Amino acid sequence: MKTIARAAFAETEEKKSRFLAELVPYDHLATRLAELRAAHPKANHHVTAYRYLNDEDQLIEHGKDDGEPSGTSGVPCLKVLQGRDLINVAVIVTRYFGGVKLGTGGLVRAYSGAANAVCSVADFIDYVPKAEAELFAGFSDAGTLEQACAQDGITVLDRQFDSMGTHIRISGPKDLVAELAGRFPIHRD
Repeated sequence: MKTIARAAFAETEEKKSRFLAELVPYDHLATRLAELRAAHPKANHHVTAYRYLNDEDQLIEHGKDDGEPSGTSGVPCLKVLQGRDLINVAVIVTRYFGGVKLGTGGLVRAYSGAANAVCSVADFIDYVPKAEAELFAGFSDAGTLEQACAQDGITVLDRQFDSMGTHIRISGPKDLVAELAGRFPIHRD
């Protein structure tokens, strides 16, 4: 699976209708959609599609037509994301009507074309599931814990000391975080 390194934008045109497509991280969908609605108040539609993994690692995906005929815009955009095996991403396609009706087949082609256009200019990276964990080491093992937390991909979110030792909260690749959590389980009184 792949995800995006950063947001991407592409513009296409079909029979005088303009299609502005943005590919964004799923976590930014609501904010970016609100921004686009404010920036493009005269646009006719803001079609969305997304795919993400929830907290239980279940795949959640959906396409929304936003007033276009059912199945002609959101689902075609979603199929593009599925076909490219993208995860934790959303596509937003803003349409300005050009005066010529496209018909259902034309809408499907136009929206999937816009989604493909933005995907073709996006920078993709391998999707690596992330996790967080709290770790503990007594003072005698604190150096070993600090060294383990210095590995590539691990981010220290918080570090605290008490009379028993060092508590560190980290985030990083799920498998590596799980391994470190097993080596440095949290201290319970």
